[in-house]
Amino acid sequence: MERKLYILTIALEAVFANRFRSMLTALGIIFGVAAVIAMLAIGNGARQEILDQMKLVGVNNIIIVPKVQKQSAAKENGDEKGKQASNANSSGLSLSDAESIQQIIPSVESVSPEVVYETTVIADGISTYGKVSGVTPGFFDVFNLSLERGEMFNLEQLRFGKAVCILGSGIKARLFPNTDALGKYVKCGNVWLKVTGILENRAIAEGMSENMGISDYNNQVYAPIQTILLRYRDRSVITTSMVRGGNSGVVVMGDAMMSFSGGDGSDEDASNQVDKIVVKVKETNMIPQTSEVIQRMLARRHSGVDDFEIKVPELLLKQEQRTKDIFNIVLGAIASISLIVGGIGIMNIMLASVMERTKEIGIRMATGATRRDVVFQFLSEATMISLSGGIIGVFLGLALARIITELTGILTIVSLSSVFISFGVSAAVGILFGYMPARKAALQDPVTSLRYE
Repeated sequence: MERKLYILTIALEAVFANRFRSMLTALGIIFGVAAVIAMLAIGNGARQEILDQMKLVGVNNIIIVPKVQKQSAAKENGDEKGKQASNANSSGLSLSDAESIQQIIPSVESVSPEVVYETTVIADGISTYGKVSGVTPGFFDVFNLSLERGEMFNLEQLRFGKAVCILGSGIKARLFPNTDALGKYVKCGNVWLKVTGILENRAIAEGMSENMGISDYNNQVYAPIQTILLRYRDRSVITTSMVRGGNSGVVVMGDAMMSFSGGDGSDEDASNQVDKIVVKVKETNMIPQTSEVIQRMLARRHSGVDDFEIKVPELLLKQEQRTKDIFNIVLGAIASISLIVGGIGIMNIMLASVMERTKEIGIRMATGATRRDVVFQFLSEATMISLSGGIIGVFLGLALARIITELTGILTIVSLSSVFISFGVSAAVGILFGYMPARKAALQDPVTSLRYE
């Protein structure tokens, strides 16, 4: 053991005697380790964003939204079936569609229809612009939302369309910043609603797609869907203005104006009674089959009119995750090349060092050092350089991940496994690429080495 410690001391002295060269040699390892940690941190951040999105859209959900019927496309197409479909009558997405899906399809766990209006919300003299959503209790179950305080809608409120509501945490903070909102009234459009509950805050990452059923749950007012249909407007009811062609997508109620949109955010299609239907499937493996059954059933109920669109957020997110995983593998592979280049740099410098220190090697072997001792000495030098580069690279990688998050807004998560892997690889690179120069030094002839100038 003393012999090994003595050799390590000699190796350490050799490294410090050539500090500048050793630092230049370690640069490849430093940047390689930093790049690997940063790239893996970006990959972990992307994976976490996907998982957060999956939590937000709920587990095993299918989103059904209305879309504007493109009759011109059907007319241009010579297909007779397309013409018949374009001329057919459809009432659009309705509560009866949601009820049929719930009752007929056995793989469906719950169904949540939703009606959304944008309006001015007023309380205690404070006004804000927001969304009023007509929902059922199944909505909160489908999207994994829970109450912070208060009570969920009861059967009587749902059945008779009582004037009650649940506030998102964001809109509650704006309307009731210093008071308790429970039991208070808010004016949504021209209708007063009593606050019976407050939702827990749900963090929503910026840029989340509403195509996947993700919306800002914190800034909405939720009322029973019958309340919205009875007290605001039921678009399935034909009015005089609709017969005269005056349906513009705007509802005027007294001194209040409320706008609504059908599915894709367009005011052109206001015939849909509901803006969205979210279907929760019992098992993940049933999603494709259930989606196909819903497609066929709604097509039959809508007389073959293509006025709805079915989206499966989980499948879209999984496809996005696979794409990001491939991208992260490519990034990790590119970053790993830096480690290999760093290892080659160590090997080149150590080979040059063997040539420069030939006489030193001869003296050491002449004074009793064995070939194994010489191998151990040069291998220790290479390993010290790579380990020191690995340590510096770890700190640089942590700083680089933080800088990426601050400058670009990309989420980065540095895991202990990525640190240990990159550091372990740097040590392995030092041993692997340092062995050849060490072996070459050990094979030197002592007599020839002593005569070397």
